This record gives sequence, structure tokens and C-alpha cells, in this order.
Amino acid sequence: MTSAFTIECRVHFKNRGRGSRKRPPSDRGSEAGRVPRISHLMALALRFDELIRSGQVTGYAELARLGHVSRARLSQIVSLLCLAPDIQEEILFLPRTLKGRDPIQLRHLLPITVLPDWRKQKTRWKSLVP
Repeated sequence: MTSAFTIECRVHFKNRGRGSRKRPPSDRGSEAGRVPRISHLMALALRFDELIRSGQVTGYAELARLGHVSRARLSQIVSLLCLAPDIQEEILFLPRTLKGRDPIQLRHLLPITVLPDWRKQKTRWKSLVP
């Protein structure tokens, strides 16, 4: 014979409306704005290079498969490694984007990555940075 029982407790729901994606305020006191996407991609390219050099991954095709992206997309990301080291550093430490689109996007940098001369890269970079 089974018996029924009832559990009573309080549950609080905050109704924010349909489709709302607002996040609760964090207590960390984080900076305003968000890290530019190109900074994320630069960090990812450096991580990919580290994985290849350490032998944890056999090649870029395997990385693309593991990351669920095309090999062409992975190639675009990894091409950031062809930039001069000081440009890479500046990309990693770009100021946060407060609102709107990021001022520098991958499509702006891809033509610079094909330049073999770092001095020419730096000249083009300076004309690109606001």
C-alpha cells in the first residue's frame, strides 16, 4: 500500500517577461562593457598554437573538428598569428566595448595578416585603430 504525502515550501520566481535574457547583477564589481570579439579570437589563436606545439592536437583539421567549425574558419582565426607580436598584444588588450559594434573586426585584420613585412603591418594597424 502506498501513501501520498505533500511537500510544502516557498518558491520565488522573478517574472521578467517573455524571452528576457537579463542576468542578475554580479557582486564582482566587474568593468563596464564587454571584451571585443577580436580579442577573444586572438587569445583563441594563441591557444590553438599552444595545443599544436605541445602535441595535444595533431593538426588544424583536428582542431576544426573538435571546435565544430570549418577548416576555413579555423584558418581565419589562426591567421592572426601572422601579425607582428606588438599588434597581437594590442589586440589582446583592446579597451572594452561599451555599446554598439566592436570598432575592429576580423574582416578588417585579415588583409593585414597577409603582409609579410611587420613595418607595413604596423602602418596599416595604426590607420585602423581609432
